[in-house]
Amino acid sequence: MARTVLDFKMGDGYIIAIDFGTAYSGYAYSVTPKEKEIEPILKKWGQEEGLDTPKTPTSILFDEHGEFMKFGYEAKAAYINVHGEEAKKQYFFENFKMALYGRELTRDVTIKAANGKEMTALKVFTESLRFLKEDALSTIGSNTGVKFLASDFTWVLTVPAIWDPSAKQFMREAATEAGIVTEGREHKLVIALEPEAASVWCKKLPFDGFITQNHNRSSLDQTPGTQYIVVDCGGGTIDITVHEVLGGGALKELHKASGNDLGGQNVDRKFKEFLREIFSDGVWDEYEENYPSEVQKMMYDFTRLKQVDEDVQITCQFNLGTLAQKKKAVEEFFEGVEGVSWDDGSIRISRDKLRSLFEESLQGIAESLREILKQDFSIEFILLVGGYAQSQILRQHITDQFGDQCKVLCPLRAQEAIVNGAVQFGKNPEVLASRKSAFTYGISVCCTFNAKKHKAEKKFTEEGSDYCQDIFSVLVTEGEDVNWNETRECFFSPIRSDQERMSMRFYQTERRDVMYTDDWGVEEAGSFIVDMPDTTGGKNRTVRLDISFGASEITATATDINSEIGLSLKRNS
Repeated sequence: MARTVLDFKMGDGYIIAIDFGTAYSGYAYSVTPKEKEIEPILKKWGQEEGLDTPKTPTSILFDEHGEFMKFGYEAKAAYINVHGEEAKKQYFFENFKMALYGRELTRDVTIKAANGKEMTALKVFTESLRFLKEDALSTIGSNTGVKFLASDFTWVLTVPAIWDPSAKQFMREAATEAGIVTEGREHKLVIALEPEAASVWCKKLPFDGFITQNHNRSSLDQTPGTQYIVVDCGGGTIDITVHEVLGGGALKELHKASGNDLGGQNVDRKFKEFLREIFSDGVWDEYEENYPSEVQKMMYDFTRLKQVDEDVQITCQFNLGTLAQKKKAVEEFFEGVEGVSWDDGSIRISRDKLRSLFEESLQGIAESLREILKQDFSIEFILLVGGYAQSQILRQHITDQFGDQCKVLCPLRAQEAIVNGAVQFGKNPEVLASRKSAFTYGISVCCTFNAKKHKAEKKFTEEGSDYCQDIFSVLVTEGEDVNWNETRECFFSPIRSDQERMSMRFYQTERRDVMYTDDWGVEEAGSFIVDMPDTTGGKNRTVRLDISFGASEITATATDINSEIGLSLKRNS
């Protein structure tokens, strides 16, 4: 098929944004020129299942040999329909994004499938992203009549703002392995922070784009100086950031991203613990081990039920009932268990009991918000976004706790806010005019040794001069404001006249008072080596380091001024 059917100018503002969520994932795209304002086109999922949803379950199925089979609704349906020994052979993963949270990551780290079998996390994430990439290109091709390549687009991949930089870097590597970008074109992949993307989208919505709760026909105020909290309520994490509207509609981050791992999955875990309490005497454990696909079906049903604030009813799967009856009559398992009853093949859960499953999560969210509201801000709005924000129980709790201080807003399409905003962010990343640095970043340098302030063990001698090694030279401080397009310059000289290479090692810490790169709380963030082949200047030579902190990723470029040889490092901030 010809690539010029509709006279597209390839790559001019073309964006595909992937919202890779803990529970659900999806994508949106734009194939209009950068200067044109148009609503992103969102892929809809689940037509084969009689559904029409903006995201599909973050579920992936591999066969017994580890070969990719299906993703999303199709993966979940296929696994649910697998029984007995066959289910034990396959690899079914869901909600696996949280495997990257608070964990030291390597390319070899593994995660567990539903049946306990293991696979490398990199493969699971890579194949998931590969599916989303290929589906996006296929969908866009069908809708435009143009055969696009991945390289025709800028790709935006959303990640939680509170993720460790290594987890963000892991996602970049998985995207590269999936063929979203290739070597030398890494700039075509933009990492966007989820609450920022949601903020970009929601600030454009009219009053009828929000669920009315404790306000009358209100939208997010665009007046310069307006301050608001964005709470991204995801399946795994709760991501919170604070923005102020600047002149022209740009945003300034007032408080570095905070949050916790008490998202919607926490409620799911409480529900599963409750089922274990009901089906005691090892019944639930045996059921979970032998019928993992049926457990998935029950959890999937509960995902819909937890959006309401009323008594709910969930079907007891046949094999669970059969295992229970081997011990005693099913009705007897419900005796003495508060808030639940047996109703002719269904498990009926009271409204109060359903609410109790949310308690830990809601308390964690409320506590995080209180910490922010105690500070010297003038917060006018709390903006709830993400799939978990669809829960009536969650929205009512936040309104009850903070509605007398702020207007609580939630977009009607809360699940779409992040991916739609990510498209806008890809078109106009400078909309986030200023961010707070999440860490103190520094580089390892040597300086002239001073016995009064330097540790003796750090001393070394080179060409007759005494130096101190491992000095943490601060580039930016934790909590410091950094502008979107701000680049800072540093200059370094060799310590040996014949030195032909200079090592650049970058470090990060949440501390502000660091002296050495091996102090407690300091970890290496990245490194590269710059060649300095022209030694005719001896020690009188210079390497210039240009470093940008204001985007969602840090970019560092070091150049040997004499030879103009340079290297770059991109690192998630």
